[in-house]
Amino acid sequence: MLLVVDIGNTNIVWGVYEDRTLAAHWRIATDVKKTSDEYGILFANLLAAAGIPTQHLTGAIVSSVVPALTETVEQMLEQYFYQRALVVSSNTDTGLTLRYDNPKEIGSDRLVNAAAAYHKYRRDLIIVDFGTATTFCAITAEGQYLGGVIAPGLGISAEALFTRAAKLAKVELIRPKTVIGTDTASSIQAGLLFGYAGLVDTVVRRMEEELGRSAYVIGTGGLSSILASETTTIQKIEPLLTLEGLELLYRRAQGASLPSLPV
Repeated sequence: MLLVVDIGNTNIVWGVYEDRTLAAHWRIATDVKKTSDEYGILFANLLAAAGIPTQHLTGAIVSSVVPALTETVEQMLEQYFYQRALVVSSNTDTGLTLRYDNPKEIGSDRLVNAAAAYHKYRRDLIIVDFGTATTFCAITAEGQYLGGVIAPGLGISAEALFTRAAKLAKVELIRPKTVIGTDTASSIQAGLLFGYAGLVDTVVRRMEEELGRSAYVIGTGGLSSILASETTTIQKIEPLLTLEGLELLYRRAQGASLPSLPV
């Protein structure tokens, strides 16, 4: 069984694959103050609750955009699960040609998403990841990672609004009944939700203009279920794309044969 861990700025999303099937997965808050022991106990308890024996684990792979936690999680995996993790970087064999000026600047989550999506669809792609930041990645049908766009995420934009505007209270990030809000809460919800949907559609269209052709547009990330349905450009939601990519890259590193994934 393979342990896959994606360390993001807001959440750590992780799971366990048995063969090529995701047996269980979890989303926990990212906390740089937690020690390897604290994470080890948390992971072990969640695995036990899911009925997954830790002695059945045979490998681990990690992607991280939080350098302060990367070593902590590596130590945890060694101490508690006896696994030396493969850590994804720009040097990892993703099956893609990186056209970025400095590939080391590409977030490992973006590389993992790109590898998973390309292996699955084998066509011109734009991946929109709704996380702490909203990122856009462009991949060609020939497997070239061209680059993309990074915008503030919905969550941190909402936090900035509530922090800087004294009279605006926090609201739940849900779809309001109308675009024209009839109270403060629905007005904020409309601005956040429909405003970000417009941002996504505009960026995607401009990326396609530069590509000179249309692309298959995939949404992923923690907020994809909220935002993707409000856009006109996102064609497919892949909520677990990063975990799929981690499993793929681990098999690739082990030299396993890689048949195309089911769409």
